[in-house]
Parts: sequence; structure tokens; C-alpha cells
Amino acid sequence: MNKSANNSAFTRIQSLLDAGSFVEIGANVNARSTNFHLYKEQTPADGVITGYGLIDGRLVYVYSQDSSVLGGSIGEMHSRKITQLYDMALKMGAPVIGILDCSGIRLQESTDALQGLGSIYQKQALASGVIPQFTIVMGNCGGGVSILPALSDFTFVESKKGNLFLQSPNTIPENSREKCDTSSADWKASHSQNIDICGTTEEIYAEVRRLIGILPSNNRFSVVQEPCVDNLNRLCEGINNVAGDTTTILSMLGDNYEYIETKKFTAKEMSTGFIRLNGMTIGCIANCQNEANTAETYPDVLTADGMKKAASFVKFCDAFHIPVLTLCNISGFESSFEAEIETPAACASLIAAYSYATVPKVTVVLEKAMGSAGTIMGSKSLGTDLVYAWNNAQIGAMDGIHAAKILYEGESAATIREKAKEYDALLNEADSAAAHGYVDALINPEDTRKYLISAFEMLATKTEARSYKKHPSV
Repeated sequence: MNKSANNSAFTRIQSLLDAGSFVEIGANVNARSTNFHLYKEQTPADGVITGYGLIDGRLVYVYSQDSSVLGGSIGEMHSRKITQLYDMALKMGAPVIGILDCSGIRLQESTDALQGLGSIYQKQALASGVIPQFTIVMGNCGGGVSILPALSDFTFVESKKGNLFLQSPNTIPENSREKCDTSSADWKASHSQNIDICGTTEEIYAEVRRLIGILPSNNRFSVVQEPCVDNLNRLCEGINNVAGDTTTILSMLGDNYEYIETKKFTAKEMSTGFIRLNGMTIGCIANCQNEANTAETYPDVLTADGMKKAASFVKFCDAFHIPVLTLCNISGFESSFEAEIETPAACASLIAAYSYATVPKVTVVLEKAMGSAGTIMGSKSLGTDLVYAWNNAQIGAMDGIHAAKILYEGESAATIREKAKEYDALLNEADSAAAHGYVDALINPEDTRKYLISAFEMLATKTEARSYKKHPSV
């Protein structure tokens, strides 16, 4: 161990990993540059502790920046230690956890530091979809270093000391830190889509350990499954009464009532996260209208931010062979000037993600799947393997009132109401979609968990070929 083994960077690693499991690599590395009086500085481990250890017995690689050494700044050897750690993690097929507390690039090393930072970017990009990547912001993370969390799969920010910014708040025109602290954990969490948890150190470490426990270590193996102690025939009684609260629904569906939500601070109308079904890890996407124990409500429409969030999540699940469950409860698209600009591209991203994914995909229509928005939320036309609908759900092109107003324009209000009921009964009931083969089964809401367990077990050996391409262009 290096002489800084008792500093905060080392303590953070010890607190995160299984007791006594951490093995340091590169403890004797120091800065090579001597420019601008660097030769007078002590640079133990060149400001970053790197190594490997265990989380609940599973191998992980971790680096932790040491702000007591030149502010934890990134220089040539600092970056080399991180990229070499990535090389090992990729060979062994194990996740990487980066703990950031950094003043930025090391100005005394200039282009060497920039080259080093760029090499970390590349390693993260190449590791994407191969091994899970976690970033924990425990102090300053600014400038080009703030891109490292965006290249990760999961990002966590310490609520009091974490500062994440591309530009300092004081350098933004007509702004100051006192006016709007755009670097604060709270502001960043509510305005960016790559932060999973904003909380205390203990909360962050607990969530990282939960995710490590439910996710595969790499993309080389298929379905992740653990022994299940929950009742496989358990009914979800009362689930239809909380159809808008998908966090509660997913907790009811999951083994032992556990749902691990991701990216929970933005696009709250779209919930993403993980459950287990009979021990199998399942990625979940669900439209959300409200949350238990809060007064917040969200519109039952697809938003651009919600679709971007869902598309990114589907891509992650597909990369790591994680089956996808979609809970659809949607009436249409958001209507606004901003939506007119952003929604089509976001729709394209979500459509491409569902269509390209080859993992098992199951959708449950809870109350409604209306129009093109309902089609985009994991419909059979996008390659979903099985679609279920609660027996009172509505599935169709448009609700009856609006359809009748178009089809019977100029008729009396009484005629419109009559024709609306006729339209709903004929074309919007779930049994109509089932009759045309677009829904595989109409189910009682309380039986949802049983159907899903059976479906994903049946689909566990699914293989699906795609025509050759380097990657989608949307």
C-alpha cells in the first residue's frame, strides 16, 4: 500500500467493497513531469488509487481519485493507471467503479494531461456494452472530467459535497453560483438524465452494491438468475387500483417486492429499473402517472425526455442480455412547441431500440395503449415476443369521443356520444386487439406476476439473428 493508504480516497474504496478484499495496483507510480515546480511535489500514486476487490463476493475494479495529491488532477500517469485498470477489467469481464474527486486536468502537464483524459474517454466508450460502468462523484468533477459520468452506465452524486459541471456556474452568461448553482447535486440530478442517485455516501454505496448484485458482470453470458424464495404463484391483489403508480406495481411484481429504480430524478413520467422474476433479472420500462406517498402527478403521455430515457435503458438491457418488460399505460404524445421539435427524434430512438433488441421482450397493457404512442411502447409490431393486456384495457387508434367527432363531424352531441360508445366497444376494447392477434392474452390484473414468470422462463433460450450492420443509424 502507498503512504496515503489512510486518506479519504482509500477509505472510500474500503467502505464500498467487501471488508479486506481490496488489492491495490500501481501504488508506487508517481508523476513523471517536472514542469512548473512539479519536481518539488510529492505525488503518491499520482493522485489516484487503483485496484480490484469484491462486492458480495463478485469481482470489481475500482479507482478513487485522491484530492490531497495535486487536487486529484488528471495527468499522464494518473490517466494511464485508469486506462490500464480498464484493460484488466475488459479482459476479466468485470465492472469498473470510478470514484471522482478531481480539480480537472493537470495544467502543468498540458497536452499530456489532455491526451490522458482522451484515452480514458476512449476506454469508457469501448467498454460500453461490454462491462457495466459506475461513476460516483464524491467531490469536484468539472470541465472535461464531467464527461466521464456521462460515458458511464450509472452515476451517483454525493448530495452535499458532489459538484458536477461542464462550465462553472459563474462562467455561464448572466448567471452566478448564488443565482443558480448549476454544479450542485440537486440541480444536476433534476436537469440531466444520467444521474441515478443523489444522496448520502451510505445511500450511494448501498445502491451500487444492489445494482452489482442484480446485473451481469459482462456481456458474455445470457440470463442472470439467482435462487428465488418468493412464491411463484403469488397473486398481486389490488394491483389494478394502483395502475398509475408503476413503482408500486413493479415492486408488487418483483420477487420479494423489490424494484431497483434507475435515473429516477428526471423524466419521472417514465420509470426504468430492475426486478427479479423467479430469480431472473428483468429490465423494466413503465409509464408512470403518480408515485406512492407523494402528491406529484405526471401526464399519461409520451414525452421526448421519457422516450430518450427508455431508449437508453433498452439498449443497455440488450447489450447485457437482460430481458425487457414494458408496462404500457399511455393515451398519446405530449402536446407543446418543444414536443413538436424534440418528440419525432425521440420516437425514432425508442422505436429503433425496441426493434433492434434481440433479448426476450414482454409487454403488459395496463389500462390503455392509444394511438402511435401506444404502438411505440413495446407493441407487437416492434418485435415484442408476447403482449398481455389487463382485461379492462383499451387499445386503439383514438378514444371514442375524438374518433366520433371526426367520423361524424357536424352531427348532434347526442349522436356523437352514441357513436363514441359504439366506436369504443367495437374498436377500442382489448378483446378487439386480441381478436386480430395483437394481444396474446387478456389477463386478470392480479395474475400478472404468474404470467410474466411463465413468459420469461419460456423465452429464456430465445435467439434471434439480425442482418449484418455495424450499428443502427438512429
